[in-house]
Amino acid sequence: MDIAKRSPHNPLLRPSDLQPGIEGMEITCLLNPGVFRMDGKTWLALRVAERPKQVEGKISFPVYAPSGAIKVLSFDKDDPQLDLSDPRVIAYEGKNYLTTMSYLRLVYSDDDIHFQEDEHYPPIFGRGELESFGIEDCRVSTTPDGFYLTFTEVSPVAVGVGLITTKDFRSFERKGMIFPPHNKDCAIFEEKINGAFYAFHRPSSPELGGNYIWLAESPDGVHWGKHQCVAVTRAGKWDSARVGAGAAPIRTKDGWLEIYHGADSQNRYCLGALLLDLNDPSKVLARSEEPIMEPTAKYEQAGFFGNVIFTNGCYLNGDTVRLFYGASDEVICSADMSINEILTTLK
Repeated sequence: MDIAKRSPHNPLLRPSDLQPGIEGMEITCLLNPGVFRMDGKTWLALRVAERPKQVEGKISFPVYAPSGAIKVLSFDKDDPQLDLSDPRVIAYEGKNYLTTMSYLRLVYSDDDIHFQEDEHYPPIFGRGELESFGIEDCRVSTTPDGFYLTFTEVSPVAVGVGLITTKDFRSFERKGMIFPPHNKDCAIFEEKINGAFYAFHRPSSPELGGNYIWLAESPDGVHWGKHQCVAVTRAGKWDSARVGAGAAPIRTKDGWLEIYHGADSQNRYCLGALLLDLNDPSKVLARSEEPIMEPTAKYEQAGFFGNVIFTNGCYLNGDTVRLFYGASDEVICSADMSINEILTTLK
Protein backbone atom coordinates (compact mmCIF):
# COMPACT_ATOMS: atom_id res chain seq x y z
CA MET A 1 0.00 0.00 0.00
CA ASP A 2 2.27 2.74 -1.30
CA ILE A 3 0.65 6.12 -0.54
CA ALA A 4 3.62 8.32 -1.50
CA LYS A 5 3.28 10.89 -4.27
CA ARG A 6 6.73 10.95 -5.84
CA SER A 7 8.05 14.11 -7.41
CA PRO A 8 7.87 13.91 -11.22
CA HIS A 9 11.34 15.47 -11.19
CA ASN A 10 12.97 12.50 -9.40
CA PRO A 11 15.83 11.92 -9.10
CA LEU A 12 16.47 15.47 -7.90
CA LEU A 13 20.19 15.00 -7.41
CA ARG A 14 22.66 12.54 -8.93
CA PRO A 15 26.38 12.10 -8.18
CA SER A 16 27.22 13.86 -11.46
CA ASP A 17 25.40 17.02 -10.29
CA LEU A 18 28.14 17.87 -7.78
CA GLN A 19 31.89 18.23 -8.01
CA PRO A 20 33.99 16.04 -5.67
CA GLY A 21 34.83 17.74 -2.39
CA ILE A 22 38.02 15.73 -1.77
CA GLU A 23 40.94 16.23 -4.12
CA GLY A 24 41.62 13.23 -6.36
CA MET A 25 38.26 11.56 -5.61
CA GLU A 26 35.04 10.95 -7.49
CA ILE A 27 31.51 10.99 -6.09
CA THR A 28 30.06 7.49 -6.04
CA CYS A 29 26.79 8.07 -4.21
CA LEU A 30 24.51 10.71 -2.74
CA LEU A 31 22.57 9.36 0.22
CA ASN A 32 19.89 10.03 2.84
CA PRO A 33 19.92 13.78 3.55
CA GLY A 34 18.96 15.53 6.74
CA VAL A 35 16.41 18.28 6.04
CA PHE A 36 15.79 21.71 7.53
CA ARG A 37 14.17 25.00 6.60
CA MET A 38 16.21 28.19 6.90
CA ASP A 39 15.76 31.68 5.42
CA GLY A 40 12.67 30.53 3.53
CA LYS A 41 14.57 27.80 1.70
CA THR A 42 14.78 24.02 1.93
CA TRP A 43 18.24 22.78 2.89
CA LEU A 44 19.61 19.26 2.61
CA ALA A 45 22.55 17.96 4.61
CA LEU A 46 23.60 15.41 2.00
CA ARG A 47 25.70 12.39 2.76
CA VAL A 48 28.25 12.44 -0.07
CA ALA A 49 30.31 9.27 -0.58
CA GLU A 50 33.58 9.55 -2.49
CA ARG A 51 36.43 7.26 -3.51
CA PRO A 52 39.46 7.38 -5.81
CA LYS A 53 38.93 6.71 -9.47
CA GLN A 54 39.25 2.95 -9.81
CA VAL A 55 41.99 1.23 -11.77
CA GLU A 56 41.42 -2.08 -13.54
CA GLY A 57 42.28 -5.04 -11.32
CA LYS A 58 42.49 -3.03 -8.09
CA ILE A 59 40.17 -1.71 -5.40
CA SER A 60 41.09 1.61 -3.81
CA PHE A 61 39.41 3.57 -1.01
CA PRO A 62 40.18 6.53 1.27
CA VAL A 63 40.64 6.65 5.05
CA TYR A 64 41.70 9.37 7.46
CA ALA A 65 45.25 8.99 8.80
CA PRO A 66 45.90 9.78 12.50
CA SER A 67 47.18 13.20 11.39
CA GLY A 68 43.77 13.98 9.89
CA ALA A 69 45.03 13.79 6.31
CA ILE A 70 43.26 11.50 3.85
CA LYS A 71 45.25 8.56 2.53
CA VAL A 72 44.33 5.96 -0.07
CA LEU A 73 44.60 2.20 0.47
CA SER A 74 44.74 -0.10 -2.55
CA PHE A 75 44.50 -3.90 -2.95
CA ASP A 76 44.66 -6.30 -5.88
CA LYS A 77 41.20 -7.64 -6.63
CA ASP A 78 42.57 -11.17 -7.13
CA ASP A 79 44.11 -11.24 -3.64
CA PRO A 80 42.59 -14.39 -2.02
CA GLN A 81 42.34 -12.60 1.33
CA LEU A 82 40.09 -9.92 -0.13
CA ASP A 83 36.29 -10.17 0.19
CA LEU A 84 34.39 -7.89 -2.20
CA SER A 85 30.96 -9.54 -1.89
CA ASP A 86 29.37 -6.36 -0.48
CA PRO A 87 29.76 -3.17 -2.60
CA ARG A 88 29.75 -1.10 0.60
CA VAL A 89 32.31 -2.95 2.73
CA ILE A 90 35.69 -4.55 2.03
CA ALA A 91 37.02 -7.35 4.23
CA TYR A 92 40.77 -7.97 4.19
CA GLU A 93 42.81 -10.10 6.60
CA GLY A 94 40.11 -9.97 9.24
CA LYS A 95 39.61 -6.19 9.02
CA ASN A 96 36.70 -4.30 7.49
CA TYR A 97 36.98 -1.11 5.44
CA LEU A 98 34.39 1.04 3.70
CA THR A 99 34.61 1.26 -0.08
CA THR A 100 33.83 5.00 0.12
CA MET A 101 34.34 7.88 2.54
CA SER A 102 31.27 9.91 3.48
CA TYR A 103 30.94 13.49 4.68
CA LEU A 104 28.10 16.04 4.81
CA ARG A 105 27.46 18.70 2.20
CA LEU A 106 24.83 21.46 2.33
CA VAL A 107 22.63 22.34 -0.64
CA TYR A 108 19.54 24.56 -0.78
CA SER A 109 16.49 25.11 -2.99
CA ASP A 110 13.74 27.69 -3.49
CA ASP A 111 11.41 25.21 -5.19
CA ASP A 112 12.38 21.77 -3.74
CA ILE A 113 13.43 20.73 -7.25
CA HIS A 114 16.62 22.56 -8.15
CA PHE A 115 19.37 22.48 -5.52
CA GLN A 116 22.64 24.36 -5.36
CA GLU A 117 25.50 25.04 -2.98
CA ASP A 118 26.45 28.26 -1.21
CA GLU A 119 30.17 28.77 -0.63
CA HIS A 120 29.41 30.39 2.74
CA TYR A 121 28.17 27.05 4.11
CA PRO A 122 31.13 24.64 4.21
CA PRO A 123 31.02 20.84 4.09
CA ILE A 124 31.26 18.94 7.37
CA PHE A 125 34.01 16.33 7.32
CA GLY A 126 34.88 13.61 9.79
CA ARG A 127 37.34 14.53 12.49
CA GLY A 128 39.32 12.41 14.92
CA GLU A 129 39.88 8.70 15.44
CA LEU A 130 36.20 7.77 15.83
CA GLU A 131 35.32 9.33 12.45
CA SER A 132 38.31 8.01 10.50
CA PHE A 133 36.05 6.20 7.99
CA GLY A 134 33.76 9.25 7.71
CA ILE A 135 30.36 10.43 8.94
CA GLU A 136 27.02 9.26 7.56
CA ASP A 137 23.23 9.68 7.48
CA CYS A 138 22.66 13.01 9.23
CA ARG A 139 19.33 13.85 10.86
CA VAL A 140 18.65 17.54 11.53
CA SER A 141 16.28 18.41 14.38
CA THR A 142 15.09 22.02 14.45
CA THR A 143 14.58 23.08 18.08
CA PRO A 144 14.07 26.37 19.95
CA ASP A 145 17.77 26.11 20.95
CA GLY A 146 19.02 25.71 17.37
CA PHE A 147 19.76 22.79 15.09
CA TYR A 148 20.82 19.38 16.43
CA LEU A 149 22.68 17.21 13.91
CA THR A 150 22.93 13.53 14.75
CA PHE A 151 24.93 11.25 12.47
CA THR A 152 26.81 7.97 12.33
CA GLU A 153 30.51 8.09 13.21
CA VAL A 154 32.40 5.29 11.46
CA SER A 155 35.88 3.99 12.27
CA PRO A 156 37.77 0.67 12.44
CA VAL A 157 36.81 0.29 16.10
CA ALA A 158 33.22 1.48 16.19
CA VAL A 159 29.99 2.66 14.66
CA GLY A 160 28.33 5.14 17.01
CA VAL A 161 26.21 8.30 17.07
CA GLY A 162 27.80 11.75 16.99
CA LEU A 163 26.21 15.12 17.73
CA ILE A 164 26.90 18.59 16.37
CA THR A 165 24.87 21.67 17.31
CA THR A 166 24.66 24.93 15.38
CA LYS A 167 22.51 28.01 15.10
CA ASP A 168 23.58 29.12 11.63
CA PHE A 169 25.39 26.23 9.88
CA ARG A 170 28.52 28.33 9.71
CA SER A 171 29.92 27.66 13.17
CA PHE A 172 29.53 24.28 14.85
CA GLU A 173 29.91 22.80 18.29
CA ARG A 174 30.97 19.16 18.24
CA LYS A 175 29.63 17.24 21.22
CA GLY A 176 31.35 13.95 20.42
CA MET A 177 29.83 10.47 20.50
CA ILE A 178 26.52 10.52 22.42
CA PHE A 179 25.43 6.90 21.83
CA PRO A 180 28.27 4.35 22.01
CA PRO A 181 28.82 1.43 19.61
CA HIS A 182 27.16 -0.26 17.93
CA ASN A 183 24.55 2.42 17.31
CA LYS A 184 23.03 4.56 14.55
CA ASP A 185 19.70 5.94 13.25
CA CYS A 186 19.42 8.61 15.95
CA ALA A 187 16.69 11.27 15.67
CA ILE A 188 16.15 13.85 18.42
CA PHE A 189 12.58 15.05 19.03
CA GLU A 190 12.16 18.71 18.07
CA GLU A 191 10.44 19.67 21.31
CA LYS A 192 10.82 18.59 24.89
CA ILE A 193 8.29 16.38 26.66
CA ASN A 194 7.70 17.15 30.33
CA GLY A 195 10.93 19.17 30.34
CA ALA A 196 13.14 16.40 28.90
CA PHE A 197 14.80 15.75 25.56
CA TYR A 198 13.88 12.50 23.79
CA ALA A 199 15.59 10.65 20.96
CA PHE A 200 15.28 7.47 18.98
CA HIS A 201 18.39 5.38 18.46
CA ARG A 202 19.26 1.89 17.26
CA PRO A 203 21.72 -0.21 19.20
CA SER A 204 22.51 -3.53 17.53
CA SER A 205 22.96 -6.88 19.23
CA PRO A 206 24.34 -9.85 17.24
CA GLU A 207 23.37 -12.40 19.91
CA LEU A 208 20.29 -11.53 21.96
CA GLY A 209 18.01 -8.92 20.48
CA GLY A 210 18.62 -7.37 17.07
CA ASN A 211 18.38 -4.13 15.11
CA TYR A 212 15.51 -2.45 16.95
CA ILE A 213 14.27 1.12 17.58
CA TRP A 214 14.96 2.38 21.10
CA LEU A 215 13.95 5.53 22.94
CA ALA A 216 16.20 7.52 25.28
CA GLU A 217 15.73 10.52 27.56
CA SER A 218 18.10 13.37 28.39
CA PRO A 219 18.19 16.49 30.59
CA ASP A 220 20.46 18.40 28.19
CA GLY A 221 20.44 16.72 24.76
CA VAL A 222 23.95 15.33 25.27
CA HIS A 223 23.80 12.82 28.14
CA TRP A 224 21.24 10.07 27.57
CA GLY A 225 19.62 7.40 29.72
CA LYS A 226 16.30 5.70 30.61
CA HIS A 227 16.58 3.58 27.44
CA GLN A 228 13.51 1.64 26.32
CA CYS A 229 12.90 -0.55 23.27
CA VAL A 230 9.84 0.65 21.34
CA ALA A 231 9.86 -1.38 18.08
CA VAL A 232 11.37 -4.74 17.14
CA THR A 233 11.63 -6.57 13.83
CA ARG A 234 8.71 -8.79 12.81
CA ALA A 235 9.28 -12.25 11.32
CA GLY A 236 7.78 -12.75 7.88
CA LYS A 237 7.03 -9.07 7.35
CA TRP A 238 8.60 -6.27 5.33
CA ASP A 239 10.60 -5.18 8.40
CA SER A 240 11.84 -8.62 9.46
CA ALA A 241 15.62 -7.95 9.42
CA ARG A 242 16.11 -4.43 10.82
CA VAL A 243 14.21 -1.28 11.69
CA GLY A 244 15.43 2.26 12.33
CA ALA A 245 14.08 5.76 12.87
CA GLY A 246 13.83 8.26 10.05
CA ALA A 247 13.61 11.98 10.79
CA ALA A 248 12.46 13.54 14.06
CA PRO A 249 8.84 12.50 14.77
CA ILE A 250 5.94 14.78 13.89
CA ARG A 251 3.44 15.94 16.53
CA THR A 252 -0.14 15.15 15.44
CA LYS A 253 -3.47 15.30 17.24
CA ASP A 254 -3.32 11.51 17.69
CA GLY A 255 0.29 11.20 18.86
CA TRP A 256 3.89 11.40 17.72
CA LEU A 257 4.11 10.12 14.14
CA GLU A 258 7.43 8.53 13.23
CA ILE A 259 8.16 7.46 9.64
CA TYR A 260 10.71 4.67 9.97
CA HIS A 261 12.58 2.32 7.65
CA GLY A 262 12.46 -1.43 7.71
CA ALA A 263 14.36 -4.06 5.74
CA ASP A 264 13.80 -7.75 5.10
CA SER A 265 16.32 -10.57 4.71
CA GLN A 266 16.87 -9.57 1.06
CA ASN A 267 17.93 -6.04 2.12
CA ARG A 268 14.81 -4.51 0.57
CA TYR A 269 14.17 -1.23 2.39
CA CYS A 270 10.67 0.23 2.75
CA LEU A 271 9.02 2.89 4.93
CA GLY A 272 6.32 2.48 7.56
CA ALA A 273 4.90 4.47 10.46
CA LEU A 274 4.79 4.32 14.25
CA LEU A 275 2.31 6.29 16.36
CA LEU A 276 3.47 7.08 19.91
CA ASP A 277 1.74 8.61 22.92
CA LEU A 278 2.20 12.39 23.11
CA ASN A 279 3.02 12.43 26.83
CA ASP A 280 4.88 9.11 26.99
CA PRO A 281 6.51 8.25 23.66
CA SER A 282 7.61 4.86 24.97
CA LYS A 283 3.96 3.80 24.47
CA VAL A 284 3.35 2.60 20.90
CA LEU A 285 -0.27 3.21 19.91
CA ALA A 286 -0.12 1.81 16.37
CA ARG A 287 2.28 0.51 13.75
CA SER A 288 2.13 -0.10 10.00
CA GLU A 289 1.25 -3.65 9.04
CA GLU A 290 2.25 -2.93 5.42
CA PRO A 291 4.70 -0.38 4.03
CA ILE A 292 3.44 3.11 3.26
CA MET A 293 6.22 3.45 0.66
CA GLU A 294 8.29 0.79 -1.06
CA PRO A 295 10.85 0.69 -3.90
CA THR A 296 8.73 0.56 -7.06
CA ALA A 297 10.30 3.21 -9.31
CA LYS A 298 13.24 2.22 -11.52
CA TYR A 299 15.60 4.63 -9.73
CA GLU A 300 14.64 2.97 -6.43
CA GLN A 301 15.19 -0.56 -7.68
CA ALA A 302 18.53 -0.21 -9.48
CA GLY A 303 21.66 1.67 -8.40
CA PHE A 304 24.71 1.32 -6.19
CA PHE A 305 22.67 -0.85 -3.78
CA GLY A 306 19.23 -1.52 -5.25
CA ASN A 307 15.74 -1.88 -3.79
CA VAL A 308 16.35 0.78 -1.17
CA ILE A 309 14.20 3.69 0.03
CA PHE A 310 15.79 5.37 3.03
CA THR A 311 14.70 8.66 4.57
CA ASN A 312 16.01 10.62 7.51
CA GLY A 313 14.70 14.05 6.54
CA CYS A 314 11.37 15.80 5.94
CA TYR A 315 9.43 18.94 6.69
CA LEU A 316 5.75 19.63 7.33
CA ASN A 317 3.46 21.95 5.36
CA GLY A 318 -0.07 21.71 6.69
CA ASP A 319 -1.27 18.15 6.21
CA THR A 320 1.59 17.34 3.83
CA VAL A 321 4.89 15.87 4.92
CA ARG A 322 7.55 16.28 2.25
CA LEU A 323 10.09 13.49 2.46
CA PHE A 324 13.54 13.65 0.95
CA TYR A 325 15.09 10.22 0.58
CA GLY A 326 17.96 8.26 -0.82
CA ALA A 327 17.07 5.77 -3.55
CA SER A 328 19.22 2.70 -4.23
CA ASP A 329 22.03 4.28 -2.16
CA GLU A 330 22.85 6.53 -5.11
CA VAL A 331 20.40 9.38 -5.89
CA ILE A 332 18.26 11.86 -3.94
CA CYS A 333 14.49 12.04 -4.43
CA SER A 334 11.39 13.52 -2.82
CA ALA A 335 7.83 12.44 -2.20
CA ASP A 336 4.75 13.86 -0.45
CA MET A 337 2.46 12.09 1.96
CA SER A 338 -0.71 13.18 3.73
CA ILE A 339 -0.50 13.03 7.53
CA ASN A 340 -4.20 12.16 7.74
CA GLU A 341 -3.79 9.41 5.17
CA ILE A 342 -0.85 7.92 7.11
CA LEU A 343 -2.91 8.03 10.32
CA THR A 344 -5.82 6.36 8.51
CA THR A 345 -3.58 3.44 7.54
CA LEU A 346 -2.79 2.94 11.22
CA LYS A 347 -6.43 2.64 12.33
